[in-house]
Amino acid sequence: MKTVDLIYFNAGGGHRASALALQAVLAAQEWPWRVRLVDLFEVLDPRQRFRAMTGKAPEDWYNRRLARGWTIGMAQELKLLQGLIRLSHPMLVRQLQQHWLHTEPDLVVSLVPNFNRAMFESLASALPGVPYATLLTDLADFPPNFWIERDQPQHFICGTPRAVSQARAMGHDASRVHATTGMLVRPEFYLPRSSADRSHALRQLGLDPARPTGLVMFGGHGSRAMLGIAERLSASTQLIFICGHNTALATRLRELPTGAPRHVVGFCSDVPGLMQSADFFIGKPGPGSLSEAVQMGLPVIVTDNAWTMPQERYNAQWVREQRLGIVLRSFRTIERAVAELLSDLNGFRHSVRRVNNRALFEVPHILDRILAQADTVRSPALPTQRFTSTPGG
Repeated sequence: MKTVDLIYFNAGGGHRASALALQAVLAAQEWPWRVRLVDLFEVLDPRQRFRAMTGKAPEDWYNRRLARGWTIGMAQELKLLQGLIRLSHPMLVRQLQQHWLHTEPDLVVSLVPNFNRAMFESLASALPGVPYATLLTDLADFPPNFWIERDQPQHFICGTPRAVSQARAMGHDASRVHATTGMLVRPEFYLPRSSADRSHALRQLGLDPARPTGLVMFGGHGSRAMLGIAERLSASTQLIFICGHNTALATRLRELPTGAPRHVVGFCSDVPGLMQSADFFIGKPGPGSLSEAVQMGLPVIVTDNAWTMPQERYNAQWVREQRLGIVLRSFRTIERAVAELLSDLNGFRHSVRRVNNRALFEVPHILDRILAQADTVRSPALPTQRFTSTPGG
């Protein structure tokens, strides 16, 4: 049985969510592979020394910033992070070589940015012939050295024509650049749901089925921006707020006075159900939440400004190009945006329905082709030369 490793980390939540979605569909479709989820940070820091020194895991610092809205300047910080990764490259490669030798996967699928050169080089030296694929969980790359690296013969799985063209422009052969029709979303977002259930669900939430309903979500850790949205729309718009793990934010939202009905939840396992109850989405232009909203037929209202994370700026352009909703410079104009969207809600819904994202069901077949190609390339007559470590090396 082939072993497929899905590499993720918890910074932002979308990488792990995509890995879980892919693992779930592979299990449901009974692909004959052993699928393992591998947290990259646990491989690189198995003794959690970073947490011991700082009191938090690396991704906790990142997620805390997202929750507080401290995202301005992230483009410059990304360059600093990438510089540190380059300085640490020899050490990272050595650690990863030992990991591959110990775990012996047949295919490695990376769902994380920034570390792909170290992971590819370590795998190629430790287990020659084992294929390596990077599955972009962003709509596009943010070059250089983010998702797509030059000069390494690997596979790329890209959810938009923009990402495909970026990979091809960097010299990667078309046979190794695989297009899908969107981002990975969980299987639950494809389940059929009855529109007749919507009125009942809204009443269960204490909301009015006769009023247009917006769903406000800023990832798994929420954002302080949700407070401003709640205040500006309190008199006019019925809203559902999903705050994720940010219990303090949920408490503050519940305490805010409101004229229009409002429902606030913390961490929620049935995001598809709540989206099915809504008419439109308000949030940041994250690839996961955007893809989920569009999959559920919701036009979107998002922002694009200095606080938008650099890897998400193309997402706002994608919303404009596809006419999937409205892109604002600031949520200070959210009242006007909601009025504009509702004035042509059917037109926006028509554009959203044109997006037919089947990526979750396309990726398994891509992985199958990659494994088959690797089997074809390997020569059974020649033994595979594998990296072996030496004492002190």
